[in-house]
Amino acid sequence: MIEVNLIDTSAKKQVNRFVEFPFKLYADCPQWVPPFRSDIRMMIDRQNHPLYERSDADFLVATRNGETVGQMAVVEHKPFNKHHNKNQAQFTLFDCVDDQEVANRLFEAGFEWARKRGLDRVVGPKGFCSFDGYGILIDGFEHTQMMTMVPYNYAYYPGLLENLGFEKEVDFISFHLDSENIELSEKAAEVARRVRERGYLSVKNFTTKRELKKYLQQIGQLYNDTFVNNWEYYPLSKKEVKFLLDSLITVIDPRLVKLIMRKEEIIGFLIAFPDVSPQIQRAKGRLTPWAILDLLLGLKRAKSVALNGIGILPKYYGRGGNALLYSEIEKTIKDYGFSHAEMIQIADTAVQMRRDIAALGATPFKTYRVYTLEI
Repeated sequence: MIEVNLIDTSAKKQVNRFVEFPFKLYADCPQWVPPFRSDIRMMIDRQNHPLYERSDADFLVATRNGETVGQMAVVEHKPFNKHHNKNQAQFTLFDCVDDQEVANRLFEAGFEWARKRGLDRVVGPKGFCSFDGYGILIDGFEHTQMMTMVPYNYAYYPGLLENLGFEKEVDFISFHLDSENIELSEKAAEVARRVRERGYLSVKNFTTKRELKKYLQQIGQLYNDTFVNNWEYYPLSKKEVKFLLDSLITVIDPRLVKLIMRKEEIIGFLIAFPDVSPQIQRAKGRLTPWAILDLLLGLKRAKSVALNGIGILPKYYGRGGNALLYSEIEKTIKDYGFSHAEMIQIADTAVQMRRDIAALGATPFKTYRVYTLEI
């Protein structure tokens, strides 16, 4: 018999059980990169995670004969709904054995949770914040997950959702860039050269975290301004911006942060992260002293890089800003000796950006689907 219940987020044993289930489910999956247990616990922590400042979430667990067989979080994201005039719930942290009945029971409980709040639509997977990654992987299962920046799931997951009636809301595509094939078009290279030469725009580089910290608040504000037209956008609160920036500064290599400047104004940014997926896999979800040492060594030795922060203010996109930004992508990959790069989750609605990165030599190799269902 399958039972579905909300966990008591103040009960350590129940929280631990929720945290541990994916580690059992993906124990034999070489492509899966486990989350750090502390990160999942933070999402469940109603006192400290910034989501709970303005929104609400609960955590559902499906059990059969006392054993966990599926689970997910359900969220009423009030700032997103208000900004987009929506009336939807979203789900995230969805994991399930290959059993349609389990998925059905789990989502039925989620639908009931949403209806009690007057919500009439369910969308997901969509995390607590933009750095949590989006969607169910529907293509590219053979490739290793890029650290914990994007989700990974077994190939049976899309079927579980589609059998429930879920349909596509939006797809996010990750692109592969090989250092030997990357090539900025002559036109874009010339535009970038002229922009630099004339001093219309410039690039701000960093060597230390201390330098970078002086710009963090401006970067946070730029994030809010840059992605205002994006599907996933909503205005971040000061607490959310601080949470993201504090998380960012602990793992960032300042040399891989580039700011596009118009005089003293930041109008674009590029943030890259050395790929330490093997080190995260070896850590097995725990930040022990040995794991931290392994991660630090991995940051210096990484041969691939994740581009997971690329943006330009819309008004500068056709005025040389995008050409300069893509020129910096090329320089970042080649100057630091990375053999390849992964551009993380570009929405299929970002048509012009997808054209630009295709012209740069990028090829799509992973697709993530965010699903929707009217309830």
